[in-house]
Amino acid sequence: MPTAEASSSRPLEPLALGVCSWSLQVKNVPELKGFLDQLGVDVVQIACGDPHHASWDEGDDLPAAARAAGFRMTGAMLGFPGEDYTTPQTIMKTGGFGDPATRAERLARLDWALDRTRALGLSDLMLHAGFLPELDDPGRSAMLDVLARAGDKAAAAGITLAFETGQETAQLLRRTLDDLKSPSLKVNFDPANMLLYDMGDPIEAVRILGPDIRSVHVKDARRPTVKGAWGEEVPLGEGEVGIPAFIKALKDVGYRGPLVVEREVGDQAGRLRDVARGLEVLRECLAG
Repeated sequence: MPTAEASSSRPLEPLALGVCSWSLQVKNVPELKGFLDQLGVDVVQIACGDPHHASWDEGDDLPAAARAAGFRMTGAMLGFPGEDYTTPQTIMKTGGFGDPATRAERLARLDWALDRTRALGLSDLMLHAGFLPELDDPGRSAMLDVLARAGDKAAAAGITLAFETGQETAQLLRRTLDDLKSPSLKVNFDPANMLLYDMGDPIEAVRILGPDIRSVHVKDARRPTVKGAWGEEVPLGEGEVGIPAFIKALKDVGYRGPLVVEREVGDQAGRLRDVARGLEVLRECLAG
């Protein structure tokens, strides 16, 4: 029987199925391990441990506990203190590096997260960059400067930083990555976010961003019915993403990384049920 260390260090097979730790609303590593066993997977994208986002009973001992637990981690996820997802307008003001007033403290928080990612034995860190300014926006230059600094910090730590999709069109994210020209900056692709923010077709976006897709949150949603409001997140396979077409598009662009189910709505029992069903949907897609 392999040791926990050997198990956790086993390489990921192509398109390995997993789950986001925060989707299960877990508070400690044993609880996470128990839910993963129940779901029949051993792959997880793990929250860094930000108290406002997804705290851990283990505190600073999280990396050691997670590495000894026997599951395989695909990367870490960082959320920033003060991010407010109440409405699209509140997250536009508070998300990522968008607000110049919080950039310095968030770059410092990024330093902490990069250290935590390395302590977890991982090479990938995911986050929301914040709303990207359009090409003619006077604030674009300053935003690109801070994202370049984030990329430099990641490169110095030997970490790939993956920006989550959804708060901008794929075309704007493509142009931004091309302008930054940083090999340490990639994409964490979430098709549902593009629908929740009403930012275009997620299938087309896969083709646009394909070469830079480093990781994937598999989530489903419906577009908003009122302009400026949120769309509706729904269980995997019940929304407008078109999960079979999404998986095919990922394969077509050569993506072979993990497929990590994310669920952000409902209580813990409901999320566990929806994640289990989502994994079944993905198994059916991969078997077809």
